[in-house]
Amino acid sequence: MLLITPATPEDARAVAEIHISAWRAAYRGVFPDAYLAAQSLAEREAWWAEVIAGGKTAVLLAKSADTLRGWLSFGACRDTDAPSSQAELWAMYVAPDIWSRGIGRTLWHHAQQTMHAQGFTHCSLWVLAHNARAIRFYTAAGFQLDVCPPKSIERGGQCFEARRYLCVLAT
Repeated sequence: MLLITPATPEDARAVAEIHISAWRAAYRGVFPDAYLAAQSLAEREAWWAEVIAGGKTAVLLAKSADTLRGWLSFGACRDTDAPSSQAELWAMYVAPDIWSRGIGRTLWHHAQQTMHAQGFTHCSLWVLAHNARAIRFYTAAGFQLDVCPPKSIERGGQCFEARRYLCVLAT
């Protein structure tokens, strides 16, 4: 059984472990190998502990058998053109060895209900144009490509195009 709970700073290490392993799996062949290999668990753990403790973003955990399987982070949209009623899915990652088992979908449904309860009516996210797997997932979840121009994201000394997707939050 999958349990969805809010993260605490004590969860930061497990969140960081999935973050790094999912990046290495999802972005192999996209981001430079040296960049992916250089990801520091200690730095990522410290960053997530601060983010979780700060409360600017909600971090939801998907656990089964007391083991973290995936997580999702969301908050108010950071885009300057976004209305106050728009949330943003900041990040979502599932342990790569259990991709395509419904964990991401369960996290998204729970987050969607939470966003709606917080008064948000829409949600946006940014996804790399090269990330076909993520685009398929988000499109199936109800997101549609936005008409706004893409933005450039730098990783490992290289620039990548990211596109914004939007969805109406279900009630």
